[in-house]
Amino acid sequence: MKEGVIKFKCNWTKTDPFESPLIDDLIYWRQTLHQKGFVGIDSKGIGYGNLSCRTSGNEFLITGSGTGGFAEIGKQHFALVTSFNIHRNTIDSIGPVIASSESLTHAVLYLCDPKIGAVIHVHNLNMWRSLLRRVPKTGKQAEYGTPEMAKEVIRLYSQTDLKNRGILVMAGHEEGIVTFGHDIASAAQTLLQWEDQLI
Repeated sequence: MKEGVIKFKCNWTKTDPFESPLIDDLIYWRQTLHQKGFVGIDSKGIGYGNLSCRTSGNEFLITGSGTGGFAEIGKQHFALVTSFNIHRNTIDSIGPVIASSESLTHAVLYLCDPKIGAVIHVHNLNMWRSLLRRVPKTGKQAEYGTPEMAKEVIRLYSQTDLKNRGILVMAGHEEGIVTFGHDIASAAQTLLQWEDQLI
């Protein structure tokens, strides 16, 4: 399947942009990661990389689909995922844009642990190759943005030390790395600390 394509059924209601201090934090870290190449646009013109923050319950704000290619983003580039169903492969969201194609992976981490407050999905080939041998990894058969990927994340969270590490690699999604933490700053710091170790 083509990368960057939404693979779930998205029930989207278009609304005005949201006002939230969480968005300001997301924008700051998204810009930082964009400058380092963790978020961006690939040689085929497909955007990659997305960030989210839990708002309440299992609802979360997430960067919109296709926003990876923008040099800068604003409040108009975020969606609020209000509900999801892994088995039915559905996402319900509101906002000025459609939620990221990786929303199910973010959703399942929030489902796994109420202490998780933010999730980041980035691309970096060199880090991905190094981390394949060092941190929990999803099965090669699980494609990004699918129920299979979501179920793999649940498996890793329950059967490995993923909870303590806060980082995983997607073996079936070349370059794909996911980090998480109690807030967006801690999720980003986990990624940057691993980057420093692997240089």
